[in-house]
Amino acid sequence: MKRALAIRHLAFEDLGLIQPWLEAHGWLVETLDAGVDDLGAIDLDTLDLLVVLGGPIGAHDDDLYPFLSGEVDLIGRRIASGRPILGICLGAQLMARALGAQVRPMAAPEIGFAPVSLTDAGLASVLAPLSSHPVLHWHGDQFDLPAGVASLATTPHCPHQAFLVGAHALALQFHLEVDPRCFEKWLIGHTGDLRRAGTSINALRASAKNLSVNSKLAPRAASCAAFGGADGQSACRVVGGVG
Repeated sequence: MKRALAIRHLAFEDLGLIQPWLEAHGWLVETLDAGVDDLGAIDLDTLDLLVVLGGPIGAHDDDLYPFLSGEVDLIGRRIASGRPILGICLGAQLMARALGAQVRPMAAPEIGFAPVSLTDAGLASVLAPLSSHPVLHWHGDQFDLPAGVASLATTPHCPHQAFLVGAHALALQFHLEVDPRCFEKWLIGHTGDLRRAGTSINALRASAKNLSVNSKLAPRAASCAAFGGADGQSACRVVGGVG
């Protein structure tokens, strides 16, 4: 049985749509909470997929959250091993940091639903099905690209929304994983961010209908992408036994 492990930084920012998809295809899925569980005890050799999830802290906030330095080391070792890893939002930023790139604040937070513009590299990747589909953006920081790595997607407010290292390490600044049934948890848990950003909670709730579109794409796109490189169909066969 294949084994996937998620590192979670906030209770409601979980695997969402990805977990039931993996479980339906025979995977064992586990979750550890950063700052609570001992990430140093993780045996990377036993994992077929590592997923590093989002959260509201900064990728360089080691002075406030000392566990981050060990987590970044773990991520760096996973990327170097050539084995699959997927980073989402903060997880993507931590991947960038592990690869020597900077993570810095944006001029203003990017919160809401909007499409990403795929680069040529993105159009040739497993992200191609996302072209023109709105995705959920929810971040106030952005990563620079690691050396030698191409940007896969961009938005007017954030020049780098995704990158892929080799065919095994995918970083996504945006959220594909959110389960529409659980989106209200985000609106409650992040109410401070929304009010500070001047984002209408009611308008964001109304826009969440876009999640039903993403629910058809997210499980395979997000799960396959960590395996897929430019060949998403092969990736789906590797992950789930389906073409």
